[in-house]
Amino acid sequence: MKISRRTLLLGGAATAVAIPVGSHFWWSGKDYVRDDYAPGLPEAPTGESAWSNWSGIQKATPRQILAPASTEGLVDQIQTAATPIRPVGSGHSFTGLAPAEGTMIDISALSGLITHDSARQTASLGAGTRLQQAARLLSEQGLGFANLPDIDVQTLAGGYATATHGTGRELSAIHDYVQGFELVTPEGEILEASASQNPELFQAGKVSLGALGVITRYDLKLQKAFNLRRQAGLEKLDSLLGRFDALSKKHRNFEIYYFPHTGYAAWIIHDIHEGPVEGKQPSEDEDILGGLKHLRDTLGWWPWLRRRIAQGEFEEGLVEDTTDAAWKLLSTSRPTKFNEIEYHMPLDAGLDTLREVIDRLEMRKDSFFPLECRITAPDAAWLSPFNDGHRISIAVHAAENEDYSYFFDDIEPVFLNNGGRPHWGKLHSRVARDFRELYPKFDDFNRLRKELDPQGKFVTPYMAKILGDA
Repeated sequence: MKISRRTLLLGGAATAVAIPVGSHFWWSGKDYVRDDYAPGLPEAPTGESAWSNWSGIQKATPRQILAPASTEGLVDQIQTAATPIRPVGSGHSFTGLAPAEGTMIDISALSGLITHDSARQTASLGAGTRLQQAARLLSEQGLGFANLPDIDVQTLAGGYATATHGTGRELSAIHDYVQGFELVTPEGEILEASASQNPELFQAGKVSLGALGVITRYDLKLQKAFNLRRQAGLEKLDSLLGRFDALSKKHRNFEIYYFPHTGYAAWIIHDIHEGPVEGKQPSEDEDILGGLKHLRDTLGWWPWLRRRIAQGEFEEGLVEDTTDAAWKLLSTSRPTKFNEIEYHMPLDAGLDTLREVIDRLEMRKDSFFPLECRITAPDAAWLSPFNDGHRISIAVHAAENEDYSYFFDDIEPVFLNNGGRPHWGKLHSRVARDFRELYPKFDDFNRLRKELDPQGKFVTPYMAKILGDA
């Protein structure tokens, strides 16, 4: 049975469509489009290159961007490259992990399926392989990832290095399925790491922040390819939060999205599906997002009216029911660009934090982007945000061309007051002294990092800020 998610908007969006709007939206004379917004890349001086991340808030003009075709080529390049040096994946992190004014190393060419063992459910892939490509290649061999994040354009290296995660009470973040990796150190040495070979490097490197060198290959523990049944529904927020614990225990994957100024949230669950699949239906997420934005743009000065429309027009209950290969349902591409802050909260503080964040968000007339809430199982990586138990992750988004300063003024204090750890690749204001308190192995990570990079070749000003180097 296939049911369209378009019903999530129903008459609410239709009502808004009837109200004309201009290219900018004004509430009490305030324009919420950033004055300095420019979608293009920065202009680079002669002889240098220009780079920008996906959303456009991180920019760099490095002296060179290198794209090694082999591990051996990388060894040669890294020994002579202008410093500071940073590895870069798909540019999907919002923090300053990737930019460097010396050399940026693009590992996209170090990609693809290297070896696999279907019987043992293992495989080795190039670290520059994008998640979608990796999932497709593995599927052709009858293998699959146990879990995936909701965006599929990251490289394996970028996803693992920042502790990227999906959702599922009994499913850990994606780096937890790494069984080993190959690393080229800042000094040009090639090291192998696993639970039995360089075990400290292994536990540090699963969430490396790109600070230990350049990882070129990952050895992964996988599962036999499997199918999922995806169901999505809509209900009032208070009702859904009352069922959060039970739903997260009952279903393999569970997450919710709250629509600001509506009182309604969507829930999405995935469970193992046996038998034929119907195939993934075309995504209507962009239509939904566009409708929510249009409601905001046209009725933003009256948030209560947006809520009234939603409560009068939204239909509660099941709005989507479909089946397909797991990797096709769990991850998607996101055409609409945004900036994001996400913190991982202790399980017992998660829902209270979510309610408080929603209250803060709804004090603002400009909020419209759905707020995302997921749950993740623990793991043991030194810098994993989940290494002390289950955590509930709460993510707040702002459109790429709109102000996001309230992330730090209004939202982040709530996360901090409730014991949150920031996502390494999402916006935050934390520095080394904060991370030292949050992570018992933080000093051990720094000790190992300095052994591998005694000259500080991989340390940019941003990396110095979060790791503690002067």
